[in-house]
Formats: sequence, C-alpha cells, structure tokens
Amino acid sequence: MPPESLNILVIHGPNLNMLGTREPDIYGRTTLDEIDSGLAVQAKEMTCVLESFQSNHEGELIDRIQQAMGSMDGILINPGGLTHSSVSLRDALASTGLPVLEVHLSNVFAREPFRHQSFISGIALGVISGLGARGYGVGLEALVEHIRH
Repeated sequence: MPPESLNILVIHGPNLNMLGTREPDIYGRTTLDEIDSGLAVQAKEMTCVLESFQSNHEGELIDRIQQAMGSMDGILINPGGLTHSSVSLRDALASTGLPVLEVHLSNVFAREPFRHQSFISGIALGVISGLGARGYGVGLEALVEHIRH
C-alpha cells in the first residue's frame, strides 16, 4: 500500500529570492525557483504535496506559518537572517505544533560569530547547514521520514 500523502510547507526567509545572484561564493548559483522545482520533483516521488512560500517580510512569514496549522504536516524552513534575530518567528513555528526542520545553504558556524546563534534550532528536529541547495532535499527527506515514523 502506498504511503499517505503528506503536505509540507517550505518557508524561505528574507533575501532568498536573490539566490543565484546574491553572493554566489557563499550561497551558490542555484536560484530559488530551481530549488523549489527540485523539491517539487522530490516531494512527488515521496508522495508529498509541497507548498513553497518566500517573503522578505517577517509578518508575512509568521502569517503563513500560522495558516499551516490544520493543513500542513511539517515545515521545512530557511529563515535567512531572521534565524539570528526573530523570537517572533520562533514562537510562530512552535505554536503550530508541527515538526520543523531548519536549513541553511552556507555553513553558518564557519561564518561571523553572530550567525552561530539560532532562535529556531531549539525547536527544530534538526539543522542542515553548509550543503548548499542540496541541503533542502536532505532536509525534506529527513522531515518526511520523521513524520512517517
């Protein structure tokens, strides 16, 4: 019997709409559309329905996270710079009761000291950091495996 379909929300925080052109030596040359397209293919293979959402506005991200309650099974998030500054984003994620997996394109621990602190990590199942765009796929796989088991 095939596994039940899962609904996964992918949240991309501020400035991730600039992927591919923004500091490619740090974030790579893969665009956000390419990441989302690859995740959609992977999700379909895993019997998942994926919804991706990006905003440069903290309140919009919080609104979308709150709307996930009751309709989504898990959240894959790259909070961008809000990782290190937003208690409100952390509280929104925690309030959903949904499993959350945090993803970062760069290895935040090899960068500036202020990037070593994450408000999200403490409520996340895990953190994928430093694998570039590939990290999203690894994160999706881990999140879905956690939900199904």
